[in-house]
Amino acid sequence: MQNIWLALGLTLFAGLATGIGSALAFLAKRTDYRFLSIATGFSAGVMLYVSFVEIFAKGADSLVTYYGDPLGHWINAASFFGGLALIGIIDALIPHAENPHEIHTEFETNPLHDPEAPLPTAEDLQMKQIATPDPNAAPNRKLLRMGLFTAIAIAIHNFPEGLATFLAALEDPSLGVAIAIAIALHNIPEGISVSVPIFYATGDRKKAFLWSFLSGLAEPIGAIIAYAALRHFVGGESGVIPANIMGILFGGIAGVMVYISLDELLPTSRAYGKGHDSLIGLVAGMAIMALSLLLMR
Repeated sequence: MQNIWLALGLTLFAGLATGIGSALAFLAKRTDYRFLSIATGFSAGVMLYVSFVEIFAKGADSLVTYYGDPLGHWINAASFFGGLALIGIIDALIPHAENPHEIHTEFETNPLHDPEAPLPTAEDLQMKQIATPDPNAAPNRKLLRMGLFTAIAIAIHNFPEGLATFLAALEDPSLGVAIAIAIALHNIPEGISVSVPIFYATGDRKKAFLWSFLSGLAEPIGAIIAYAALRHFVGGESGVIPANIMGILFGGIAGVMVYISLDELLPTSRAYGKGHDSLIGLVAGMAIMALSLLLMR
């Protein structure tokens, strides 16, 4: 029971990091894009290393013990690609213009923390769908719609991320801490992405921060719903999730985290950084993750 509360706490921490991103956008005098580049690269390094070295291996161990060799390895591989397919479908269902990983320039974010800064036009904001003339819709309504869709997009993305953090922490608290930190770093730029359009739509900094903060709640909510469903449908009388189901889930989680790293984090890191910033973050994330796992053995 103690592990459940720890897992839930870590998942909540990871999800609400969107609020940290929003706070940085509103409070910092200028956005430190190099920090964002290295941080997202670091997050990708942690996720990639832990996915292949720990989570995928844990899934294989559980499934081989349950189904034997080679069937267990085949099921583990299928689970991995199933996780890739799941997050890929979620990503494909979100229109590109509302993608939560759109990059916002310093010119776009300046007015969030500086009331004297000039307000960008729709074209400056690089929001092509609101830059298209439409006599039947006021620009601020389009901006608000975009901000809300971005928040929804992030919430949908965060469901599998929340389950990944929760189950990893439930199985191995130290592993859960590492994944929670990695996902929290990954959520910081997402907080900025929600804040920007909602602020320009409403002119209300508090409302923009609140929506950004709340979008991260999808992670703990998604984890609770998924875990409750698993306990109810496959947990049996004891409520314990069988080893084979946990193995399949770990394979899928590894796939989800690899997709997030390669499709979202590394491109975001490259867009924010210069030179080898993203590579520095990536290698540092892998090295620190490797060192922490070795020290905990």
